[in-house]
This record gives sequence, C-alpha cells and structure tokens, in this order.
Amino acid sequence: MLETSVRLLKLLSLLQSRPDWSGADLADRLDVTTRTVRNDMERLRILGYQVQSTTGTAGGYRLGAGGRLPPLLLDDDEAVAVALSLRTAASGTVAGIGETSVRALAKLEQMLPSHLRHRVTALQSAMVSVQRGTPTVDADTLTAIAAATRDHVGLRFDYLDRHGEATERAADPHRLVHTGRLWYLVAWDTRRADWRTFRVDRMRLRTPNGPRFTPREPPEGDAATYVMRGVGSSAWRHQARIRFHVSAEKAADHVPPEAGVLEPETETTCLFTTGGDRIHDLASYLGSLNLDFTVLTPQELADHLSTLATRYKAASHRTST
Repeated sequence: MLETSVRLLKLLSLLQSRPDWSGADLADRLDVTTRTVRNDMERLRILGYQVQSTTGTAGGYRLGAGGRLPPLLLDDDEAVAVALSLRTAASGTVAGIGETSVRALAKLEQMLPSHLRHRVTALQSAMVSVQRGTPTVDADTLTAIAAATRDHVGLRFDYLDRHGEATERAADPHRLVHTGRLWYLVAWDTRRADWRTFRVDRMRLRTPNGPRFTPREPPEGDAATYVMRGVGSSAWRHQARIRFHVSAEKAADHVPPEAGVLEPETETTCLFTTGGDRIHDLASYLGSLNLDFTVLTPQELADHLSTLATRYKAASHRTST
C-alpha cells in the first residue's frame, strides 16, 4: 500500500509538470506497466483529480480542472513563491483578499518544512509595502472585468470621475493595468467612440453585461504605456515633464515603468513624464535617480530644486568649517 501511495504521488507530480503524457511515457518513468498506469489513474479520479484520457495513436492523459481543488505538489521555489504572494495579497490593493490569503497562508505554512519557512520569513522581513492609503478594489469586480475582457463581452457600469460626478458608461474592455498604486481598465467607450482609461476603484458594475464585441486594434503603444501617458501622471497632484541627459535606454535602467513614461528624444537625451502628490517628494525622487536632468515643467518644481540647491550648498559650507 505504501508503494502504491508513493507511486501515486510521483504520478501526480509528472501530470502537473506538463500538460500531456502518453501511457507508455508514464509507465517508463514509473517503471511499471501501462495497465498499472491505467489503474493508478482510476485511483486519482477517486481521490478527486479530474484526469482526462484519450485513446488512439495520439492518446494519453491530461490533468484537468475539477469541481474541487485537490492537493498540489510544489517544489521548494514554487512553495516559497506562493507563500510570498499570499503574504503580499494579505496587505495588497484588492479588497476582500486579505482574510482569504491569511487562511490559505496558514494552511500552506503548516505544511512547509522549517528551512522553507525560514526562507519565506527572511524574504518577507526584507520587503516593505508602499500601498498604505491606496484605494482598494473589490476582488469580484476585478474578476468580472477580467472575464468580460477574455470573453469579449461589453461592460455597463456607473463611474465616478475625479470631480465626484457619477455617469453611466458602456465600454468594450481591452486590458486591466496595475500601476503599483491603482488598477485601471483600458476600454473602448462605445458612447464616445474612443479609447478611455477608467480607474477600477471608481467603477460600479451593472448587470447584465453589454453585448459581445469584436476586438479592435488597441490604442497606440501597449496598454501600460497608454495608461501612464493618458492618466498616470494626471492622477498626481503635480505633473512634471523632465529631460534626462542620457538615452532612453540608459534612463530605463534607473526608472521603473510605473514611475512614468520615457520617450526617446535624441541619441543622448530623452523625455520623462511623471508626477507626485508633493513637489518636495517629486524633487527628492528625481535627485535619487542619479541622472542629469532639466525640468521643463512645472516652474514650481524648478524653483524648489533651486531652493534645495542653495540649502545643500550652505550645508556643505557649514560642514567644511
């Protein structure tokens, strides 16, 4: 019986490692007959695993999705990745996920060997979340939008704009984009006949959904760039236009995608569109990039940098004396 249980675990691990297996390949890997493989497949089905089988020369076995979730076999790196993801989700920007993540994490960590628990703890202690104060998004809303995007089904929803005005909208969803601060939906606004970007935390979905649609050519650039160019910087209180005195390729090594939009200008310069809630924070961030730059707009940022330069220069003189 123990030998059979060990073989079933090995069989399950093989089925999870790639989509399709022939009976002969499995028998060879397990050093058993194809008849034993067939019998083991029936045992897995009894345990709740949805094992699909086909006959013929191209036949074989595939582990399908079932009505209930059976245990998964994870290697060390996969287990650590799942544990970290659950811990991050517990304090993330998707509402209603935190409690569920904690329950799932408790089950997972109970099964982790001590050396993996230490890895997860060490990695988590070195991570700092910057999501405090960020609006959360209902998990069901994200799921519904993702399903409509996948199935090419229009959405109907109430939308609250930045001025607090509510409007009823209809749109064909294209992509969900997470900037690290907020969730956005890039969609074709059917009533305005143009591409629009909507903050998901300001959307309240209506039922039923709209009609099915044929996908259109996406807006210029990828969805993430479109969001950052269109509304990413406008979501901040202060918007800025910066010229870096390096190529866009070199600047990209210092500037994360969620910080703003980089655009090539010449071989030795590029333009950066970004923003911040406070001028001082924006100035501090630009200084931390260790890149030579010129402020194009706003003048308030340029003036603040000049004030900081005077303050730092005075501080350095006091230190030297």
